Amino acid sequence: MASLAFSGENPQVTSTPETTAPRSGGSAQPPPSDLAAASRVRTSVQTVISGKPETVQTALTVLLAGGHLLVEDVPGVGKTMLAKSLARSLGCSVRRIQFTPDLLPSDVVGVNVYNRDTRDFEFKPGAIFANIVVGDEINRASPKTQSALLECMEEGQVTVDGTTYLLGQPFMVIATQNPAEMEGTYPLPEAQRDRFMACVNMGYPDRNSEIALLESHGADDPLESITAVTDATEVREMIEAVRRVHVSPALHAYIVDLVATTRTSPRVRLGASPRSALHLVRAARASAALAGRSYALPDDVQRLAGPVLAHRLLLSTDAHLARITPAAVVAETVERVPVPAGP
Repeated sequence: MASLAFSGENPQVTSTPETTAPRSGGSAQPPPSDLAAASRVRTSVQTVISGKPETVQTALTVLLAGGHLLVEDVPGVGKTMLAKSLARSLGCSVRRIQFTPDLLPSDVVGVNVYNRDTRDFEFKPGAIFANIVVGDEINRASPKTQSALLECMEEGQVTVDGTTYLLGQPFMVIATQNPAEMEGTYPLPEAQRDRFMACVNMGYPDRNSEIALLESHGADDPLESITAVTDATEVREMIEAVRRVHVSPALHAYIVDLVATTRTSPRVRLGASPRSALHLVRAARASAALAGRSYALPDDVQRLAGPVLAHRLLLSTDAHLARITPAAVVAETVERVPVPAGP
């Protein structure tokens, strides 16, 4: 069956491309020019999101690893601001979806509409057809609408009425959500959460950062000052450079041991999936590339284990009653699993 690829809003018939698997071999240093734009993107985002360098670094890591980012925290701490500032810095096509209880799956992926002139149905693309999709308050939509993102995020395509439409590359979903106990929210299905490479919490700014926020953003919209510092072509080149970062067999085994340990923990009802191991190795590659290295280290894995694994874990009832968090379980796992001797 033929697929349709979208370039902007114009569909073109094309064959479905094979997915390129990240390469674990080879130790060639990623050319500095391939990742030069990453520094510009980081600087651009930090002009809006101040006092959160680790959060910005994680978001940039997920972008270069070809993943999707979930930003979870209470209202008003800058979740949407982080997503929009990253999107505006990239110079790619951007769509924003405000998830509400009455949002339909067809609003997200698109729908076939009858055209009286041609006497045939034509496809009207939904908001998912963009390089960067900002999904605001994703857990305010019904589970049926949330599930419309499953195929998009995993396979980079949309299937409507038996026809497959390929999404543009790069493709990244940056979704925000409020904590599950907030009014009017629906918990994300486990399959949905597992498709997000990493989850970050914004947290409240420290006193000095909040004062600086009032001084710099009190009168003007900070997003108005952001201009694109790269484009889709350069982002694709950076993602390809990250795929050339070497990951040793010992580090592969270390990642598998970390993930497997979460499944046997008495505090965990559902542990991390094999997909989480794949996401962790890709994120480690991106972290190494951002550090200027051609190879990943256990330090890269340990630094990203929390953001990549914690949101996937379902804790036992006893762990909930003891107020143990998934992040604490991941941190304990990192402490328990032996670290390989070399890179």
